[in-house]
Formats: sequence, structure tokens, C-alpha cells
Amino acid sequence: MTDSAMPVLGLIVPPAAGEVPPEGPALYDGRAHFIARGLALAGIHPEGFDEVEGRIVDLARELKVAGAQAVSLMGTSLSFYRGAAFTEDLRARMAAATGLPCTTMSHAIVRSLRQLGVRRVAVATAYIDTLNDRLATYLEGEGFEVTAIRGLSMTGVEAVGQVDAGTLAQLARSVSVEGQPDGLLISCGGLRTLDLHPRLERELGLPVTSSSPAGFWDLMRTAGLDAASPGHGRLFDA
Repeated sequence: MTDSAMPVLGLIVPPAAGEVPPEGPALYDGRAHFIARGLALAGIHPEGFDEVEGRIVDLARELKVAGAQAVSLMGTSLSFYRGAAFTEDLRARMAAATGLPCTTMSHAIVRSLRQLGVRRVAVATAYIDTLNDRLATYLEGEGFEVTAIRGLSMTGVEAVGQVDAGTLAQLARSVSVEGQPDGLLISCGGLRTLDLHPRLERELGLPVTSSSPAGFWDLMRTAGLDAASPGHGRLFDA
């Protein structure tokens, strides 16, 4: 049973099951209740995104009916793959259809990098090269310099959630030694990265952000709520 006074926040997620990613409850247990709807994304590539893009606004409406007070599209590549103008138009269409504050995971990573004071960013991803190229272009258009970007060449929606912490840490290290970045981004909402934030920040001496944790941080702020959650890295300290 959910506390009726607790804020209800809505998530549009790529997997068909429509489950709430674990980072939200880990960060904000007892402070917000998260509900989700799934897009049934077939694969992490532009063709897969094209197949589900038309459902996003409808799912935002469903979440409003279910009681959501703010909504986020929790898919990074799904929201940046057509460029920044598309990303903002999509957010605006969600907001217009629901009358709610809305955001996307691409808005979240940009806002988190700015919050951390990062300008030169090293990027580790789950993506194929096509999406890495589009992400680099998106970030550069938002005013960042991408010092290095490298991905795991994955397209399976469920498979990304099975990538182990050691593999992610190794990938993060490999991009962080190139070009003298002042921050690290791990991009793909399906990657389980929350526990890596403090570890990598200590090891690399850089602030770290990643898709799903940043997505929840941004959704809390979009809803006008306190997004701090100490112990989970610099982004959540205040």
C-alpha cells in the first residue's frame, strides 16, 4: 500500500514489462512512489526507436490517469537519437498532452553534467557506433566537449541489464584516460550503474553521472522535490 501523501512519479521505460528500475527505490525509498509503463522496445537502435516513438505520448497520458504528478521518458538513446530539437519537442508534446511537468533521460544527463560542473566529458555507453556518434553530436550541441566515447555495441534491451560492474568499470577507465576529461558519463538507462558512482569517483578523481540515476534525480527535480540522496556520489550530495 502506498502512502496517499507520497508524491507519485511516472516513468516510460523501454522494456515491455514496464517495471520500475531499481535505482529509483534505492535512491528515494519512502520519499516518492514510482509507477511505470513499458514501450516494448525491440532493440537499442534507430529502427527499434522508430517503431515505438509514436506510443510515448499515449503512455504519458496513461501515467497521468494512474496518478502521476510528473513524467519522464527513461530512455537515453530513445530521446537523443534524432537530435536536440526532437528531444525538446518530445518533452513538450508529453507536457502538452498531460498538463504535467515532463522530462526525458537525455535532458537528465545534460542537467546532471551541468550540475557537476563538467565541460569536458568522457563517455562510456552500451551502444553501437551509430548511437555513439549521435550522442557525441547531441552533447556537443549542448555545449560539452566529448574527450572520448566508447560503447559495448549492444542492442538487446534486456541484455544491457546483465552487464556486470567489472565490465562497466573497465570501460569507464578506458575512456577516462583519454583527453583529460573533467567528468564521466555512463550512458544507457538499462545499465546498472548506481553503485559504481562512489567507487569510480574515488578511483578516477572525476565526478560521475549515468543515465538511470540521473533520470531519477532529474525527475525528482522536475516534480519540485528534493533530489539529494547522500552516499550515492557527488550528484546526490545536495
